[in-house]
Amino acid sequence: MRTAAGRYWHLAAALITLSVFSGCTLFADDPEPESEPAPVKTASPLDSVAEDFVRLALALGVHDADYVDAYHGPQEWREKAESRYLSIGQINNRAGSLMTKLAQVDATTLEADEGKRYVFLEGQLRALAARAALVEGRNFSFDAEARTVYDVLPPVNGPEAFDAAIGKLDELLPGEGRLSERLDRFRSDFVIPPERLDTVFRLAIDECARRTYEHIELPAGESFTLEYVTDKPWSGYNWYQGDSISLIQVNTDFPIHISRAVDLACHEGYPGHHVYNTLIEEHLVRRRGWVEFTLFPLFSPQGPIAEGSANFGIGLAFPDDERMAFERDVLFPAAGLDSERVAEYYAVEALADELNYAHNEAARGIVNGTMSDDEAQQWLMTYGLMSEEKAGQRVAFIHKYRAYVVNYNLGKDLVAEYVDSRSDSPDNRWQVFEALLTEPTLPSALVVK
Repeated sequence: MRTAAGRYWHLAAALITLSVFSGCTLFADDPEPESEPAPVKTASPLDSVAEDFVRLALALGVHDADYVDAYHGPQEWREKAESRYLSIGQINNRAGSLMTKLAQVDATTLEADEGKRYVFLEGQLRALAARAALVEGRNFSFDAEARTVYDVLPPVNGPEAFDAAIGKLDELLPGEGRLSERLDRFRSDFVIPPERLDTVFRLAIDECARRTYEHIELPAGESFTLEYVTDKPWSGYNWYQGDSISLIQVNTDFPIHISRAVDLACHEGYPGHHVYNTLIEEHLVRRRGWVEFTLFPLFSPQGPIAEGSANFGIGLAFPDDERMAFERDVLFPAAGLDSERVAEYYAVEALADELNYAHNEAARGIVNGTMSDDEAQQWLMTYGLMSEEKAGQRVAFIHKYRAYVVNYNLGKDLVAEYVDSRSDSPDNRWQVFEALLTEPTLPSALVVK
């Protein structure tokens, strides 16, 4: 399925992009171009395209509050985007004009790194145009959105894809009630008490950071702030502030199971989002001066690599049985849980993890209009084995983020296959992983041939 994506997704995406702009005369609704300072001579013909992209992305962020996930570029650019209002139609027109401007750069004359940058900017612009079209009211199918915005082709999984794992869990968790209820009862023995939550999370983050520091050098002074919040559609979030600083928020709407401590500490912190954003700022912005990386568009080809590397980083930091040993000896005692049940707990969680792609099918159904909210919630309870409350939260997440869900599981699989295909030792896996985070790479380039 993924190999096929590598062969034909570019054509499909190009057709979708053309349809976004069809019938439009560029700048027709903005006949008098705004005066701009005289362009500064730059070392690369891509620099002016990159700056225009950032300014246009900030303009889209005025309409779409979730689009700009992080920005640490010139503050006056953000202020100008907010004060110089562009309609969605104008943004679409300018995106088309900017794609034409990029196409006029002779990519064959660019050095290798600039060539990768060219392809990356092309993907970012295509995604921006598609997101602007969505904001304007155009609908995309789940697969079309995944291809055009995230540069991936998600697999289709019917109920039979989850039967084996569900059957094994049914044997491990006998009792009354539907399997999702039995799983929920089992997990209730492994909830971190609220009064111990901060202690457990900080222990997990410290260990994730220690293991990351052994392999990746980060700038002096990098740090994060940890907060606990409620009433969010997600379980955790990293808000990158720039200058190697992050705000990590953990949602406490629902009971937090012990496994989430390491999961969120690695995913949001080390070697996940905090490390990814810090390395991008250090290597691509400060060292290379690539201004397009001062902005992280949430709905873009960066999504699968950001989320995929964050999920892959959990197993990278804690290979084999090292995670269970750390949790048995440190986190379970800190949470006041029975350390003798670590192996039992993770045997169940490993099977439950095999159901992760069920989330994508619920999203596909909601986005395509083939599932009602109630049907999607029931699907998640049956094939994702979520509680009714968690399934409801996931449905709310899908309504807000649509096809973004593919970035967590398909993104992880793409990153894992890419890193493992280029590694010959545990240390080398870290080197390949770091190189991936510090290069302009599209997800389709991760497909192992």
